[in-house]
Amino acid sequence: MTATTIRLLTIDLDDTLWPCAPVIRAAEDAVLAWLAAVAPRLAAAHDHESLRRHRRALMARHPHLAHDLSWVRRAALAELLDEFGYPADLANDGMVVFSEYRNKVEPYEDVAPALHALAMQYRLVSMTNGNADVARSPLVGLFHHSLTAAEAGAAKPHPAIFRRALEWAGVRAEQALHVGDDPELDVAAARRCGMAAVWVNRGHRAWPAALEPPALTVTDLHQLRHWLARGKGAL
Repeated sequence: MTATTIRLLTIDLDDTLWPCAPVIRAAEDAVLAWLAAVAPRLAAAHDHESLRRHRRALMARHPHLAHDLSWVRRAALAELLDEFGYPADLANDGMVVFSEYRNKVEPYEDVAPALHALAMQYRLVSMTNGNADVARSPLVGLFHHSLTAAEAGAAKPHPAIFRRALEWAGVRAEQALHVGDDPELDVAAARRCGMAAVWVNRGHRAWPAALEPPALTVTDLHQLRHWLARGKGAL
């Protein structure tokens, strides 16, 4: 395969294009502040960690829905609101608060210019297990299509989301390249679907010894773009 035969790039979002932890922390802080105003008894009884434990318990009870993180957050919030004597449908308002802050992401400096350049040569599909909405982020308009685990019906490393991307683009697996930060959920999972994969290692982590090394390791998307431009995509 040469770089000119690659037609589709699927690209992970959280911790690949922006740091995830501070965004989630800000969104959860906003929800807890909102709860203090509308459901003070609930807010007084719970903190971030207890709310996370409740969500994890809900996911364990509903494994067939655990991939849909927005459903998990809404359902968990509705349960707790009801438990403390508040209207369960207030959970919808809570999710509006969460989503507002969830999409206040700050892409790494290399991301927007690299995506602009890549979009001129490849079909770009964003792909995430999370619930960020690219259309509400600073990267709006840079992807040709976006997919979430909720839409695919399963989270990575399940192949469903990769297959959806291939079907949307009308390409074979060997014509696609996945780009992501997680060795198992991104790189190994994509390769099991027959796709090549590039590891975005912004934190200079060690590659897991149990996994076959990726086709390429980069610390930013400029390195990926230059690699492809040099025709190094002999994957």
